[in-house]
Amino acid sequence: MRLSNLADYAVVVMSAAARHCGSARISAAELAQETGLPAPTVQKLVSRLVSAGLLRSLRGAKGGLQLARPAAAITLVDIVEAVEGPIALTACVESGTATGGKRDCGMEDSCAVRPHWPMVNAVMRDALAGIPLTRLADLQAPAIEARSHGGSPARMEMTR
Repeated sequence: MRLSNLADYAVVVMSAAARHCGSARISAAELAQETGLPAPTVQKLVSRLVSAGLLRSLRGAKGGLQLARPAAAITLVDIVEAVEGPIALTACVESGTATGGKRDCGMEDSCAVRPHWPMVNAVMRDALAGIPLTRLADLQAPAIEARSHGGSPARMEMTR
């Protein structure tokens, strides 16, 4: 599984916003400069993150962006779903298909595994929900490395 670049960038932007203590206000331009992301990309993400209720946009002389709730109350799943939509590892589990009713799998009606995908999706969602933004924004936090059988770091990648 692989996160899209946009979801990855959303995590970067939210982590940067969280490092400003949540109550401090920062502009999208400052977030772009701090993260090294292109300003149009940050603006697009800010729009989605505000719509999802993760960031608050304040106007005026003391305006800017700030976390809409405490960093400890925002999780990785909140950020990913703000950009990607609900966690769904296979298209057949989504209500209605992204292809407008066209089926992507010829086995969809007779698949014995299909009934189990909602449980798998829930486990994945719960795992991401267990990672608070405070953890992601903590530069001093020790890295947690999952190791595959071969001894090299395992990668979790999400695609839609």
